[in-house]
Amino acid sequence: MKEESTFFSVIIPVYNRPHELDELLNCLTRQIYRHFEVLIIEDGSLISSKEVVDQYATQLDIHYYFKENGGQGFARNYAFERAKGDFFVILDSDALVEATYLEEVAIGIREKNIDLFGGPDKDHVSFTPIQKAISFSMTSLFTTGGIRGKEKNVGGTFHPRSFNMGISRKVWEATQGFKITRMGEDIEFSIRCLSLGFTSALLPKAFIYHKRRTDFAQFYKQLHFFGRARINISRFFPNELKWVHFFPACYLLGVIFVLLSLIILPSLGKYLAGLVLLYWLGIIIDALFQTKSLKITILGLIAANIQLIAYGQGFLEEAWKKITSKPS
Repeated sequence: MKEESTFFSVIIPVYNRPHELDELLNCLTRQIYRHFEVLIIEDGSLISSKEVVDQYATQLDIHYYFKENGGQGFARNYAFERAKGDFFVILDSDALVEATYLEEVAIGIREKNIDLFGGPDKDHVSFTPIQKAISFSMTSLFTTGGIRGKEKNVGGTFHPRSFNMGISRKVWEATQGFKITRMGEDIEFSIRCLSLGFTSALLPKAFIYHKRRTDFAQFYKQLHFFGRARINISRFFPNELKWVHFFPACYLLGVIFVLLSLIILPSLGKYLAGLVLLYWLGIIIDALFQTKSLKITILGLIAANIQLIAYGQGFLEEAWKKITSKPS
């Protein structure tokens, strides 16, 4: 890009992840597009990232802030208040980016004339097999309905997610940032931006490599939280609860019903189990096609089941809490 007219503020909240932040900052030093600053918001971490940030003081226009822990949504707001950019780019601290990342963002927002963008995520060659399996599960049509990282999907309008998203200064001034600090704060924010008439788009070339969780236990906790968050979002925007969001809960209840049927009525149970196996076959074929690895495919099937069961459980628990809670 010959003309660097847009000044970006790259905003990275961090909580106890200095090593991962180091890797991301190293990526930012190699950006082709140089017209940007970096704001690190240490959100009450017990393991400080200050020394890591100081190492990049001569390579980046970088600013470090420490605040009491208040959650990532409010940490981003804290950065918005201090950012100097025309456009704010939000990244998770466990991300990696190519040297062309900001250049692709600049091209995308200029050509599409948008105020809000989101980018997809991919797995990196350095990721462990479990990380690659989780990455597959989180992006597969068979598990998410294609609602993550795709502009057209069965979940309706594309809503940028905060692991890789950006907003114009106008959006910040109109919205004053995140309304809630966690449990679906990014989706609530995206929906609110669109309701105010701001334009949004997916920038396919502005992708990141997202590490997500490194083991299945952490992945289960994260997806259980995501399921709860979806119900939390419906408290603000009831019409945004689509059929695809019910699928994990239906899958969980369906698996329980199949297991009970195998005990109580084996003939029916075997038929229903066959349908589940057919669904698993679809996941396996998709994983083989996407990953080209038998090991990652097997891990991908495990990850898919953890994802659906954990999300479904969190979804049902939070839905029950919503139904039984007394109106305030």
